[in-house]
Amino acid sequence: MRAVVNTDAGIRTVEVGEPEGAPDGAGVRISVAAAGICGTDVQFVGAGITGFVYGHEFAGVDDTGRAYFVEPTLYGGTCEECRAGHPQRCVEPGHGNLGVFIDGGMAETVVVPEYTLLELPPRLAARDACLIEPGAVAWHALRRARVRPGERLLVVGGATIGLLAAAAARYRGIDVDVDARHPHQLAAAEKLGAGRPNGAYDVVIDAAGGDSSLARSADAARRGGRIVSLGVYMDTMPVPGSAVSQVKELTYINSIAYGRHDGVREVGEVAAMLAEQPDIAHALITHRYPIEDAREAFRVAADRKAGAIKVVIEP
Repeated sequence: MRAVVNTDAGIRTVEVGEPEGAPDGAGVRISVAAAGICGTDVQFVGAGITGFVYGHEFAGVDDTGRAYFVEPTLYGGTCEECRAGHPQRCVEPGHGNLGVFIDGGMAETVVVPEYTLLELPPRLAARDACLIEPGAVAWHALRRARVRPGERLLVVGGATIGLLAAAAARYRGIDVDVDARHPHQLAAAEKLGAGRPNGAYDVVIDAAGGDSSLARSADAARRGGRIVSLGVYMDTMPVPGSAVSQVKELTYINSIAYGRHDGVREVGEVAAMLAEQPDIAHALITHRYPIEDAREAFRVAADRKAGAIKVVIEP
């Protein structure tokens, strides 16, 4: 079957063997309908990281035709973190993420643990359900921020997760503004009901993950404000010093992936949002490529000026 891997010559679509389940035969076979390219995927390609099938944002159908999103988090389920509803913080052997150093969903077929599956609502197409994963990242950050009624919220960064954070805020009745770099990102934010930056904010979500975005977040926060960091910092996180952070007494909140609360899967909440508001997918999925064009898909995804927001590969 065909799958997308990184090679010495860059990202390529190659022939690989059919996926196998666990030695005891456990696992569900899914025909992948769509897999989104994440900014982390682009970073990994640029860093030359190889050895696995890419793709941690994907959905498809099983042998009976039922449509599922695949939650890529692999966890044991028995450690203290898992029991508390934080499988993304699992400390048991074998924990990890499909598509991150472990074969993922940019392939024609995958075999995944049954517990990773989330059956899709009838109104959410499998080819749009790859947005559930980045949507859950944004949703979790919003929960971590604990935005209260009447507070002002700003999202810094107009890529997929930033825009999904804005969409989730609007879905939950929170007014939100978006600070984005490119015109097509601002246009998408407007379609989602977000405004333009003005004044100071109680909560700022840094969805860009760079020195400048973190500095912009600190500048935009009011005194005593909260900043939620969603960007991926591979080395150090350059928090602005005493001239801003300490003088304002800012609180920094880290957020990673998604989990459960009160027994509810955050990915399920996002699936419901996307099913109820199909305009979110229409605004954010800007490019779709067949799997044989994965190289071009990654090139477009890496070029923010090309008008891309979410680029999707469809096997």
